[in-house]
Amino acid sequence: MIVVANTTPIISLAAIGRLDILATLFGQIIIAEAVYQEIKAKKSHAYQEIDCPFIVVQAIQGHLYKDLLLSQLDLGEAETIILAKEINADFVIIDENLGYQFANSVGLTTIRTLSILLKAKEQGEIAAIKPLLDDMIAKGRWYSPSVYRAFLTRVGELN
Repeated sequence: MIVVANTTPIISLAAIGRLDILATLFGQIIIAEAVYQEIKAKKSHAYQEIDCPFIVVQAIQGHLYKDLLLSQLDLGEAETIILAKEINADFVIIDENLGYQFANSVGLTTIRTLSILLKAKEQGEIAAIKPLLDDMIAKGRWYSPSVYRAFLTRVGELN
């Protein structure tokens, strides 16, 4: 399975000490050079964890569409989408709405961090999502109250 990830999901899971969920669910994760540089630009969550054996940094080959994508997306999102197309990724892990929508519009199968947590729960890798989600929020990840409530209600962790 070929999985390409953007910056935010990696930082979100590293912030709560659960980057291992990606390794467990997908084996190897591929990131674009721009994603690596975004994470390494600031000594914060994922700064050290990004250098783990299951995360592979790969350069994009074609720069033809990069400038076009940069008119709508940040560099990490643009390179993530280009790389995913170039290597025919099975999944792209991307959270930002615009990047998520754009990736879908060019035929990529996209998933978000919340979906990863749900898959981890379904496979018995985690017992509950709410404590992890609450921890991510406490460490700076933002979800709207409506998304928070709707998601936790849907997975049976909020009444």
